[in-house]
Amino acid sequence: MNIAVAQSGGPTCAINASLVGVFRQALKTPEIDAVFGSINGIEGMINDDLIDLKLVIRSNEDMELLRQTPSTVLGSCRYKLPPQEDNAEVYEKILRCLEKHRIEAFFYIGGNDSMDTVVKLSAYLIGRGSKVRVVGIPKTIDNDLPVTDHTPGFGSAAKYVAATVQEIIRDSSVYSIESVTIVEIMGRHAGWLTASTCVLRANEEIAPHLIYLPERKFSVEQFVEDVRAMQAKYKAVIVAVSEGVEIPEENCRSGVVDNFGHEYLSGVGKALENIVRREIGCKVRSIELNVMQRCSSHICSKTDIDEAEEIGSRAVLAALDGETGKTMVFRRLSDIPYVVTIESVPASQVANKEKFFPSQWINAQGNDVTEAAFRYFLPLIQGEVNIAMRNGMPLHFKLK
Repeated sequence: MNIAVAQSGGPTCAINASLVGVFRQALKTPEIDAVFGSINGIEGMINDDLIDLKLVIRSNEDMELLRQTPSTVLGSCRYKLPPQEDNAEVYEKILRCLEKHRIEAFFYIGGNDSMDTVVKLSAYLIGRGSKVRVVGIPKTIDNDLPVTDHTPGFGSAAKYVAATVQEIIRDSSVYSIESVTIVEIMGRHAGWLTASTCVLRANEEIAPHLIYLPERKFSVEQFVEDVRAMQAKYKAVIVAVSEGVEIPEENCRSGVVDNFGHEYLSGVGKALENIVRREIGCKVRSIELNVMQRCSSHICSKTDIDEAEEIGSRAVLAALDGETGKTMVFRRLSDIPYVVTIESVPASQVANKEKFFPSQWINAQGNDVTEAAFRYFLPLIQGEVNIAMRNGMPLHFKLK
């Protein structure tokens, strides 16, 4: 049998590790022959744009380099597979591609929108009497996929954000004057990544002093009071805020949306900077981490990379067992010691759904997180990968 794998959605620094998991497991499975990579997600299957991965990943060294390379080596897409009744031709093109290359299992690495493709494609294939299995492999730095304890890519993004905030703390504390630094962190509707900055407390950091998430209603008046209260204790106040926090009094929404209807966000940090300057009048700056959060492989979490590869491997085993229309997920058994298992669930439980940061993990004032959140996050950022370097810079795997 032959298999195919594709990557979709926003890049992470662990998504290629899941690709390696699929590829490495295929090499260990005698009944699997060719392993095809679909270029630019599901669009590669529609356009019959596939490559033989055995021709480009030729050694263990290649696999090791690929698993620590950020972003999507096969390219990505934001293509939303339409309902069958709206565009049957698209599904027929995919089926022809699968049949042409004798592909019997397709693996889609992506977020909740990508799992929508898993649901639709598996249902179509079953309806056509095809035995091709379709299995989803989760990824997103937003950590907002339901059912799974966490998502590959999140731990490394959290580690980068925490390390960056720690460096901002050092930078902001050198002067004797009062200052406020606002760090805008990704998170459209769910504040997982912003909340994860609390892990700095494991190293006796007090900052960020204030953490604001989109799960709680934001009050400008309360924000100003919070900042003033922290200024009474600390000369340099650090604020972590999710990009998705709503500030009705300020216009910080672009109004532009992607193919899935998700609004492009940016500007909440600058809005808060202007509020502090206007209401308090101290030195203030805002920092938007932007896309650096997604592909920060130079400080990735070994736990994240290892788990990303393992969940890719387990997806292949699930398909070999005949499973289809499924998404692989993590189940946490324990925080200390950290123990997780990997299972499969119907992709319909994950597709087009969001998992929000638990309200019980936000303090009563809505400006910080609890100890339970700290215990959840800390295991996910553990371990360091020995990053391959050349000429003083990280080395990345690239398709020739």
